[in-house]
Amino acid sequence: MFGDVFHVLPAFLLACVVLAALPGPATALFLHRTIRDGRSAGIAAVAGNEIGLFCWTVAGGAGLSALLVANAVLFDAMHVIGAGVLIGLGIQALRARGHDGEDASAGAPMTLARGRGPGAAFRASLLSIAANPKAAVFAISFFPQFLPRHGPLLEVVLALAVIQVTLDTVWCVGIVLLADRARPLLQRVTIRRRIERLLGAVLVALGIELAIDTR
Repeated sequence: MFGDVFHVLPAFLLACVVLAALPGPATALFLHRTIRDGRSAGIAAVAGNEIGLFCWTVAGGAGLSALLVANAVLFDAMHVIGAGVLIGLGIQALRARGHDGEDASAGAPMTLARGRGPGAAFRASLLSIAANPKAAVFAISFFPQFLPRHGPLLEVVLALAVIQVTLDTVWCVGIVLLADRARPLLQRVTIRRRIERLLGAVLVALGIELAIDTR
C-alpha cells in the first residue's frame, strides 16, 4: 500500500494544493461565517466542509458517486437541491442586519443570535457540500486516476483521502485565520454589511449557476 501511495504522492499533492486554492462556495461560506460570527464559526464551517469532502472522496474511490453521475434524474435533482442550499445561504447573508448599533472595532461585546454559532456554521457547510453534485463529479474524475489498478484499494483510498482533507483543511483554516485577523476592521458596520452582501451575492450566483448546469 505504501508503495502505491508514494508512487502517486508528488502529483497528488500538487493537484490537491491547486484544488484547495480554487475559490468556490466553500470559500465564500468560510469568509462569511468568520467575518459575521467569528473564528469559531469559521473553523466549524471548515470542519463541516472537510467531513463532506472526505465522504465524497471515499465514495469516489469506491465508485459510489459514479452511480449518482450515471443517473441523470438523480444527478439533476442534486443540482436543484445544491442550488437551493447555496441560494438560501446567500439570501440569508443578503438579509443579515447584524448589530446595527455595534462596531466590533470599538471592542463592544457581540452576542451571536440563534443560528449564528459554530453549530449552525457546521451544519450549513456540511449541507452545502453534501448537496453539491460537483463534489461527486470531482470525486470520480480526479480521485480515481491516482488509485492502483491492482492490490489493496481501500487502504490507498483512505490514505489519499486523509492526505487531501489534511491539505485542504490547512488551506481553509489559513483563510479563516486571515479573515479573523482582519475582522476588527471588517466588522465595522458599513464594511461588514457590504462584505455580507457581496458574499451573499456570490453564493446566490453560484447557486444559480449550479441550477442551470444540468444535463
